[in-house]
Amino acid sequence: MDNLQTLKGFRDFLPEESRKRQYVINSLKEIFESLGFEPLETPTLEYAELLQGKYGEEGEKLMYKFQDHGGRFVAMRYDQTVPLARVVSQYGNLLPSPFKRYQIQNVWRADNTQRGRFREFTQCDIDTVGINTPLSDAEVIAVAINAMKKLGFRKPQMWINDRSIFNQLNLTKAQIMIIDKLDKIGEEMVISQLEESGLKNAKNIITHLKGSAPTQELIQIFEYLREQGLVKNEDFLFSPLLARGLDYYTGSIFELKTLDLPYMLSLGGGGRYNNLIGIFAKKEIPAVGFAFGFDRVLEAMTQLNLFPSNLASTEVLVTIFSPDLLTQSIKVSQKLREENINTELWLDPSSKLDKQLKYADQKNIRFAVIIGPDEISSDQVVLKDLTSKTQKAVPAAELTGHIKNIND
Repeated sequence: MDNLQTLKGFRDFLPEESRKRQYVINSLKEIFESLGFEPLETPTLEYAELLQGKYGEEGEKLMYKFQDHGGRFVAMRYDQTVPLARVVSQYGNLLPSPFKRYQIQNVWRADNTQRGRFREFTQCDIDTVGINTPLSDAEVIAVAINAMKKLGFRKPQMWINDRSIFNQLNLTKAQIMIIDKLDKIGEEMVISQLEESGLKNAKNIITHLKGSAPTQELIQIFEYLREQGLVKNEDFLFSPLLARGLDYYTGSIFELKTLDLPYMLSLGGGGRYNNLIGIFAKKEIPAVGFAFGFDRVLEAMTQLNLFPSNLASTEVLVTIFSPDLLTQSIKVSQKLREENINTELWLDPSSKLDKQLKYADQKNIRFAVIIGPDEISSDQVVLKDLTSKTQKAVPAAELTGHIKNIND
């Protein structure tokens, strides 16, 4: 193959980008687990019939489906909500109720690729299954808002609505999906498409929706959000035109925006879906959840410079001054590792010192340790700070303490 490249809509993540992704994942896991959410992983492939009919007409078109070598019709994970429904139905007796889980895995959609839209991408979900209370909705909303604050966003804002407001107007699923495009195509185009769908009083419907009041369910959710003290009043608002296009929502729906950027960017969305899991369990099992737009979060963080200046996993490179001093370098690297300092030992004893330092700089390793003949005779090492471009001789026995003090 002469032209080496990834498939359209698929990506490689080199170390610098991969470290950013891991930083976000680890930060999110920390806040999820602090509030009792537990990790879950599901297979890449499911039986096609399990996923079909759950995502609407558009989802059916975008799903990767094929027949495997055993003649089974299978599909690649389109989202993480339907697999969650299967898990709860399949392992219900083994799981606590309510079951609070988070899941961070890749999903696949045969979408038209464009900026910020890929065919393989990471989803990050939190869900509470098995309880139908406004408090559980409020908790999921608060977790999503606070997760973004933990990552450095100053103005995340959750827009919240109730799907029942649309149900009272006898709108079809297709018409609700048209309204869901309001932010993308504008009110005039939405009205035009609604009229084309057969809704004769489309303009009046939009006007009516704009004047809608929060349902009692939403009022209770808003009260719980305030009482928990996890979010501020400006962190959420009632948005009567918010629709959320997926078919399975039954109650509260919400979408997380960020006001940190000059333009409004959606960072994820979710809502209550009390009927989906019951399809498999043959009984109603209430659930509420939220899915982060992982790539959009990363993009926004990059634009806002929210990542730490140095995400390198290696803290120290122990250099090798010359082949005959290799043993001393090995001993120092072992000592640093025993003290839980991420340490890399240079692997070519014949290399010049300049090459080793260039390598450390290329990998964003902050410290380099140099051990030459003079240092060995005085039982010292040279600690070079590649960030501040300074260096000093320190007693070998005190090297760990000096590194930790600088980091603190």
